Amino acid sequence: MTAMMLDESEASDTELIGRAKGGDRRAFGKLLERHYDFVYRAAYRWCGKKADAEDIAQEVCVRLGRAIREYHGSGAFTTWLYTMTLNAARDVMRKTVRETIKIEAYGAYELITGEAPAEPEDPAEALWAAVRMLPDKQRDAVLLVYGEGLSHAAAAEAIGISETTVSWHIHEAKKRLKALMRSAGEV
Repeated sequence: MTAMMLDESEASDTELIGRAKGGDRRAFGKLLERHYDFVYRAAYRWCGKKADAEDIAQEVCVRLGRAIREYHGSGAFTTWLYTMTLNAARDVMRKTVRETIKIEAYGAYELITGEAPAEPEDPAEALWAAVRMLPDKQRDAVLLVYGEGLSHAAAAEAIGISETTVSWHIHEAKKRLKALMRSAGEV
């Protein structure tokens, strides 16, 4: 038993990966143990919040269990793991943005129906309220690019228009938002 533990602690990542691909849970556990801090640090740098970084790291552990057989060793394991971590971080942040939008929408409903006391308006909320007043395509472009963090190309695909048209909608939205914010005394 001691020899097996010694082997795992001295085994290279390549050896552990090979054994993990074959279903060796101890090798997989050692691989996770060896790289967990790296995954957590990368997640924390990306999101800046301890709780979110922990969630991301846990998600990466789950994904790694499913994807370890797909790793072919053509690049460094840590590079592959870093990419997996960033993808998980983006997914968690998209989920957070969606939940925030739902919460804000519920808050707006409460204000409209009089079920919640009015809170002092902050500049960010004023800006998002102005975004919601934009024409549909401009609003969608702004929400996807700035709210969801999509590229103009990804937003174009989501909306079903060209990338150039997304850029134009963003440009026009900025002009309208500036005017809306000025008229509201925010700029």
